[in-house]
Amino acid sequence: MIDLFSGLDAWVLVSLLLALAFVLAFEFINGFHDTANAVATVIYTKAMPPHLAVFFSGVFNFLGVLLGGVGVAYAIVHLLPVELLINVNTGHGLAMVFSLLAAAITWNLGTWYFGIPASSSHTLIGSILGVGLANALINDIPLADGVNWQKAIDIAMSLVFSPMAGFLIAAVILIGLKWWRPLSKMHKTPEQRRKIDDKKHPPFWNRLVLVISAMAVSFVHGSNDGQKGIGLIMLVLIGIVPAQFVLDLNSTTYQIERTRDATLHLSQFYQRNSETLGEFLALGKSLDGDLPEKFRCNPQQTEPTITALLGTLKGVEDYHSLSAESRIEVRRYLLCLDDTAKKVSKLPTLGAREKADLDKLRKDLTTTTEYAPFWVILAVALALGLGTMVGWKRVVLTIGEKIGKQGMTYSQGMSAQITTASLIGMANIFSLPVSTTHVLSSGVAGTMVANKSGLQGGTVKTILLAWVLTLPATVALSAGLFWLASKALGS
Repeated sequence: MIDLFSGLDAWVLVSLLLALAFVLAFEFINGFHDTANAVATVIYTKAMPPHLAVFFSGVFNFLGVLLGGVGVAYAIVHLLPVELLINVNTGHGLAMVFSLLAAAITWNLGTWYFGIPASSSHTLIGSILGVGLANALINDIPLADGVNWQKAIDIAMSLVFSPMAGFLIAAVILIGLKWWRPLSKMHKTPEQRRKIDDKKHPPFWNRLVLVISAMAVSFVHGSNDGQKGIGLIMLVLIGIVPAQFVLDLNSTTYQIERTRDATLHLSQFYQRNSETLGEFLALGKSLDGDLPEKFRCNPQQTEPTITALLGTLKGVEDYHSLSAESRIEVRRYLLCLDDTAKKVSKLPTLGAREKADLDKLRKDLTTTTEYAPFWVILAVALALGLGTMVGWKRVVLTIGEKIGKQGMTYSQGMSAQITTASLIGMANIFSLPVSTTHVLSSGVAGTMVANKSGLQGGTVKTILLAWVLTLPATVALSAGLFWLASKALGS
């Protein structure tokens, strides 16, 4: 790890370490900001003592980060176009990083302080979009090129629809439980359980399900939200020291060969399907120039991009042998070929088998660009896990008592937690960042409606307002901070 930072100017090194500290602080805050969502039901229903619940939630958040992969992380990284990450100078790269981190941390702390279950995912994504748009405006770049809008739309869809799904699925599960066992003690609130049965804890099986589902929520939260922290750190590293992190410098000769073979097989794949893809890719047509001066992921530049990439990688057995400029070029080519392949795979004229082949080639293409060093994963896991163990009290009461007009029953807690763990687990499979806060809060609200308990209008309005305002507020905040920083730097 240490050798990766050797040769840097002292001020760049200090700034880089400070930026990494900011990211880990954001992840620590994310831990205690979102912990209440993972343990709210299990604490409120007295299925586990608070400090034990929080400790084990921290452990499972830690494991979720370690075992979660990097798919969601790179959904975050790819929000900003590759040119924006690696074509800015170091000063503006630092300004971009600190602006988005300051905006995200400020909003997270503010909503936590007021006990509002706001979304760290919305906060982070809004902050990234803000600096991308501000950079476009400051440098007279078209807004269409300031942000990876297709990736932003994909993420927005997952953030919008996951709470709706949480509301409906949790409601359906609760209705199913009430139909299956209408007279069960699982339909009591903790207060009713204490008064009627003179028992402090839920019935054994309900308690077991509550505990297991709470730990499952913690694990998938660690996997999904932890990857956002990993993505943030990779944004920082690629933005400030691109030469060291645009490619995985620890890639083996086999991995580099695999990347080269995937590029060659991609070319052969397009030629085999030239009748179907010829017009889309302009296969076999002469274009003016090999590559445009300002490189864009234009599908009709696919052949010259493949040629350029194969030429750069010819005879390369170790990425250290490439110059800093060549590494940046290789990453740019790989990401653009991957972007084009993704678009091609969505064409209705391509058969299912061809689409499957293309997906395999895409995985091989990005194996040395979509990575995270183990120290990054471990640092984020520790920050999120430790953050989980503090600051959880402010939101627990909101989840347990202030969403519905009545307290939460054991069956409602189980329904909401099972739904949350399942939906976030599915999102992890498809590499989509979602909000644990919104899915769980919506699940609780769904069970309140299904239970005919009614909703507390004030709390629901506050949560919805935070949901609606988080994205524009963080976009504006991070854009404003980046504009001020850019002016200070003399842009």
